[in-house]
Amino acid sequence: MGIVQPKPISTENGPGGKAIRPFGIRDKVGYLLGDFGNDFSFMLIMAFLMVFYTDVLGISAAQVGTLFLVARLFDAFTDVLWGRFIDSRKTTKLGKFRPWIFRMSIPLVITSTLLFVPIPGMSDGFYLAYAYVTYILWGLMYTTVNIPYGSMAAVISGDSNDRTALSTWRTMGAMLASLIINVLGPLVVFVDNKMEADRMFMVAVVFGLLALASYMGCVRLTTERIVLPEKTNEEKGSIGKTFKALLKNKPLITILIASLLFMINTMLIGAVNVYLFKDYFSNAAALSIVGLIQTGTVFAAIPVLKILVAKFGKKETASIGMILASAFYFVLYFIPNLSMTAYLVLLTVGMFGFAFFNLVIWAFVTDVIDYHEYLTGVREDATVYAVYSFARKVGQAIAGGVGGFAIAAIGYNSGSSTQSPEVLDGIYTLATLVPAVTFLVVFLILVFIYPLNKKRVSDLAQSLIERREATR
Repeated sequence: MGIVQPKPISTENGPGGKAIRPFGIRDKVGYLLGDFGNDFSFMLIMAFLMVFYTDVLGISAAQVGTLFLVARLFDAFTDVLWGRFIDSRKTTKLGKFRPWIFRMSIPLVITSTLLFVPIPGMSDGFYLAYAYVTYILWGLMYTTVNIPYGSMAAVISGDSNDRTALSTWRTMGAMLASLIINVLGPLVVFVDNKMEADRMFMVAVVFGLLALASYMGCVRLTTERIVLPEKTNEEKGSIGKTFKALLKNKPLITILIASLLFMINTMLIGAVNVYLFKDYFSNAAALSIVGLIQTGTVFAAIPVLKILVAKFGKKETASIGMILASAFYFVLYFIPNLSMTAYLVLLTVGMFGFAFFNLVIWAFVTDVIDYHEYLTGVREDATVYAVYSFARKVGQAIAGGVGGFAIAAIGYNSGSSTQSPEVLDGIYTLATLVPAVTFLVVFLILVFIYPLNKKRVSDLAQSLIERREATR
């Protein structure tokens, strides 16, 4: 079958039978606001909650680590249950997914604020119990918003380029929220290098209100265009049948493996970079430069990404990025005794490479959702997205200790102000050779195993449009 461009779906009737506007900048901005809101909660917690628990509530770091592991595994299972629940709901005038973002964003904002409530004069047992209850509750509320938000991209448009744009704008929203939190947050919450509990709570309230406004903007500006007849919901089989089909979904399985390797690798890079610049280059302040480079490369890649995806496709563009990243991390490893400046210059090119995968990953997910519909004849956006989210959270729970295990394995001595040459060489290897090899493996998976190239994605979209037209 030759390459067939999908028919435009912008003139179809949306929820409620009304003609809907074409996909455009409103949808992009609205989808950006969704992850902007997500990360005003998620990134704030990732950046400051552990310090709040240890320094304000007096909970030990080991107890906090256990809490995070338990909660993340609990979240992984609730993701799947909530995804299945969402798919069983009927489509409303707002669509299937936007109503849940609207309904659950307020409970999410309330629970994210409760995490940082200063409660003086209580026992250690109370603080630990409070942390468990509020953190697990927050994770549950985050799931109720994030699963419909992530699933919604697959029904905003069926066009591959539109979905790439949504993935790009989603990443932009996350990066912008991260910049605001990581730049402004520390300036407000720390006084004389110590976290102030009242200031931390104030920041949580302000960012919570910003998150709520962002979610409302997401609901207001986006439009769900792909709507299937309600009889499809009635024909859905058991959850066992669904998961049997998911196991046959080769694109889902392969992109899950590639995504998990990428995520674990980037988490390892983030953990090891602290020791690389602190101990190897003796310049911990340079870590802020690394953070700016990573953000800058993402925004620099955006205009290039649009051109490459339109010409070559998502799989092909992500593959180019992975081999570029791998090549420059190999260069870093094989050129000895680099100055920190030279290292940062070469690192910039490597980060520019893996920015492409970061920007298109969510578009890959929408394609595997379509493939599930192609295999089964059933549209289960939230279930497929939830399975993807489940795997990522299990991976995050496992990956959380990778950096620590790796640093310990090379003989790092935390009690010493200086490290041996062998340890420094080990740090440098972890920071360069390991990422180079991992990015190469991801490249090979994309090129030789992941089946949805540009042509197949186009053919898949056309097949689904024809099937949906036949059932109307």
